[in-house]
Amino acid sequence: MIAAASRQRWMPIAMPATNLLVDVEFERIALASAWADSRWQPAAVAPVDGGGDQGDVRPPRAVDAPGALERWRFPGLALELHPAEAEGFYLNLASPAPKAFVMWRADPERVPPVDIVVVTLSYHQAARMLDGGEQVDAVPLDPALRALLEPFVAEHSKPEPRRKVRRNDPFAADGPPRGPERGSA
Repeated sequence: MIAAASRQRWMPIAMPATNLLVDVEFERIALASAWADSRWQPAAVAPVDGGGDQGDVRPPRAVDAPGALERWRFPGLALELHPAEAEGFYLNLASPAPKAFVMWRADPERVPPVDIVVVTLSYHQAARMLDGGEQVDAVPLDPALRALLEPFVAEHSKPEPRRKVRRNDPFAADGPPRGPERGSA
């Protein structure tokens, strides 16, 4: 049994996250459907120029919408790069078409009716959210975000060490005995 005093001395080591601010653009596009006339989808995720202030929460604003019914920019959302997610970031960068993932919920009480919950660049984190039944959409990764993500991945991503695969070789000296010397009764 561990003494209570020894439990109090143990402190987990927190891995600090790198925080970035991004703007997310959502658009409403027309549908040719009998059930709905339009739908909302993320259109772009881009880093905030100059870094911005994390405490600066601004309302979304309408922007020009070529090819869409309407488009809104949600400014200054947090994007966290955790060292523990480095493998997910690496897999995203190594893919043929890297993506930014936006988890969002429809909220008819808002204008526009979109509530952005999380923005991530990690395949693993996006997959966990999808497994949990959340709405997660992907948009092409902005080149400026890719330029910020690559050095982070180079610093924190550690490839999994290769392990030797031991096969059951019947001819190996330390393999199981074969033939009549097996100890037949």
